[in-house]
Amino acid sequence: MKEQRFRPFFFTQFLGAFNDNVFKTALVTLVTFHTVTLTHISGAKLATILPGVFILPFFLFSATAGQIADKFEKSQLIRFVKSFEIGIMLFASAGFFLHNIWLLSFALFMMGVHSALFGPVKYSYLPQHLQEHELIGGNGMLEMGSFVAILLGQVLGAWLADAGHTAIGITVVGLAVLGYLNSRGIPYSPPSDAALTVKWNPLIETWRNLKFAWQHQPVWITLIAISWFWFYGAVLLAQFPVFAKQVLHGDESVFILLLSIFSLGIGVGSLLCEKLAKGKVELGLVLFGAIGMAIFGLDFAYGGMTLSIAADAQFDYQGFLADMVHCRLLADVAFIGIFAGFYIVPLYTFIQTAGLKSHQSRTIAANNILNALFMVVSAGFSIWLFGYGLNIPQLFLATACLHVLVIFYLCWRQPRYYHDFVHWLSLKHMTRH
Repeated sequence: MKEQRFRPFFFTQFLGAFNDNVFKTALVTLVTFHTVTLTHISGAKLATILPGVFILPFFLFSATAGQIADKFEKSQLIRFVKSFEIGIMLFASAGFFLHNIWLLSFALFMMGVHSALFGPVKYSYLPQHLQEHELIGGNGMLEMGSFVAILLGQVLGAWLADAGHTAIGITVVGLAVLGYLNSRGIPYSPPSDAALTVKWNPLIETWRNLKFAWQHQPVWITLIAISWFWFYGAVLLAQFPVFAKQVLHGDESVFILLLSIFSLGIGVGSLLCEKLAKGKVELGLVLFGAIGMAIFGLDFAYGGMTLSIAADAQFDYQGFLADMVHCRLLADVAFIGIFAGFYIVPLYTFIQTAGLKSHQSRTIAANNILNALFMVVSAGFSIWLFGYGLNIPQLFLATACLHVLVIFYLCWRQPRYYHDFVHWLSLKHMTRH
């Protein structure tokens, strides 16, 4: 964090993730609780449609973004993306000031474009400026920063929705300007393939990106493993608000508590990866993290299914914490997050070190496409199970059971996860003795 090669980049991506979530959360909160000031469309419909508006650009533009990130110098490209963010936030501010949902929806779509452009640059930047033994720590810091930014952005966005439209507009523009100012300190980062000719057909290039990743099976399996992380997390995070209200009988503070514990858990797990891996790309941590996610995911689902709360009960976070049964659920959420950190950081590090350097950003773009697809499928999966009459704890149980099957699939397709896990455990045992 003291070095020029990392600090400006870290805070640039932190502020970008923070601003994303301030804007998205403020908008969703407004359409949920103050729809009448924006449109006659129901808040429930808008709250369902808007996340899709944000995700759509990942399908349309990730492949092109990957080519651009491989062809051009990255520090200048990051500054261009941050300037683009300022323009989008000025546009969004006009939408908030005019109470115009169409302007705001377009701004949300353009923020999706911004994130799709920044994603391939973000993960291909680190291997150019960090040594291989530093990548686990660098990725751990990046994941920790991202999830803390998401958490703080959601909390601030919900608060700003009550503070007024002007406050939201000033905040999102200010954060975009801060992001750009930080980006000016990012050092020169040469292009991976300056001779590349960018092809602009999104459908053809999306297919080519995925086909290229498929031809390199270790990388492809890693992309599937990362995308499963986003599937699992999307199921949990999408249901946390209703779970907190209907199952735990809590108010908004209980939902924020669940979200905070989960996000901080991932941050802690991400930071601990460097210590556990000792600076190496330790794929044994992937299986270790996956097993922990399974154990605590199953316990969390079982705890929710067996929880008995009086129908007229209503908890704030202090009343919720007073019950040890509730503390067990929070511990489960924390450990799901910690083990998810162990799981995800080595995977990102692997695709940074194993893929062809000339195609690094395009590999990240393929990852972003698959991540978006898995998150959309996670929503369909939840709706499908709800259609069969399952409640939220049962949905969590089904997801945890599916996670166990995914573990076996990943170990079957990539035996290195199992072999490295056994080797890592044996080294830990020898070190203790």
